[in-house]
Amino acid sequence: MTGGWAPWRPAPGPVVCVGETMAALAPDPPSPLLTAPRLRLSVAGAESNVAMYLADHGISVAWLSVLGDDPLGHRVRATVAASGVDVSYVRTDPHRPTGVLVKDPGPDGTRVHYYRRGSAASALGPDLLDGPPVRTAALLHLTGITPALSESCRDLVTRALSTEPGDRPYAVSFDVNHRAALWPDGIAPAVLRELADRADIVFVGLDEAQALWGEHLTEEAVRARLPRPRILVVKDGARAATAFTDEGTVVVPTPRVTVVEAVGAGDAFAAGFLAGLLRGTGTTGALRLGHITAASALQVTGDHGPLPDAGETEALLALSMREWAARALVTPPA
Repeated sequence: MTGGWAPWRPAPGPVVCVGETMAALAPDPPSPLLTAPRLRLSVAGAESNVAMYLADHGISVAWLSVLGDDPLGHRVRATVAASGVDVSYVRTDPHRPTGVLVKDPGPDGTRVHYYRRGSAASALGPDLLDGPPVRTAALLHLTGITPALSESCRDLVTRALSTEPGDRPYAVSFDVNHRAALWPDGIAPAVLRELADRADIVFVGLDEAQALWGEHLTEEAVRARLPRPRILVVKDGARAATAFTDEGTVVVPTPRVTVVEAVGAGDAFAAGFLAGLLRGTGTTGALRLGHITAASALQVTGDHGPLPDAGETEALLALSMREWAARALVTPPA
């Protein structure tokens, strides 16, 4: 607590995640795409990943988007719904296709090839904010992917963040989620910084921030560039995650985990952190739940892996700082 006040968190109520989800093809078993004998079909989308993990954590959540009236779109809708996410407000566009991505695993990581130009979701616009379920949301989750898809998508995110925090009917969480391939004209650093600095809660990777705003940035320097969010979470991969809040700065090291594929882990972390925040676990508990949820994504080839059972999760959240640090790769300085 600071000055006798409880730390800020979003008001109780439903969460709405807005953004594109695509059909995803990936070599199975993981291998370079050029020589892969077969591909596995799944679904992938940053915002629906967050929604599915929030549902796993028992949070009431809706995913809002547009899909093509095609088999891939029907599959995406069914997959997201099967996780307990409300998809009843997802629109169908009979004239535009569902987007597709293809993963290409390699020794230096997984490259992703997108086939989403002209997709159904690229026609999303600010009118989406005028109806349900956004009107009754307590928290709206957006990412920096959406404003890169089209002018109307950028208008959507800009309008959602156009008023000052506290004057909006909902809190906004924003994951910077920089995808360089979607920003060919070099405007990403300025646009993403402006959008992120208007949100209530922001997630950004340290390496991502360095690529956007300066290669020598520290966590504190990222905060200096994004001073306005009530909560800023800077993730430094296998080292730690740092949250800047009205309580001060909280650092929680990353626990050891066997990594199968890193794609989707950032979305999982955001969902875990938001779930902890909404439950009132405090900043340390929210960061730990972010790490726990991210580990679920890191250990599978898809974007969505199974969470530990509730008992194991509660035991991890209850560890002392020393016990938690003992599970980490690197213990950050006190």
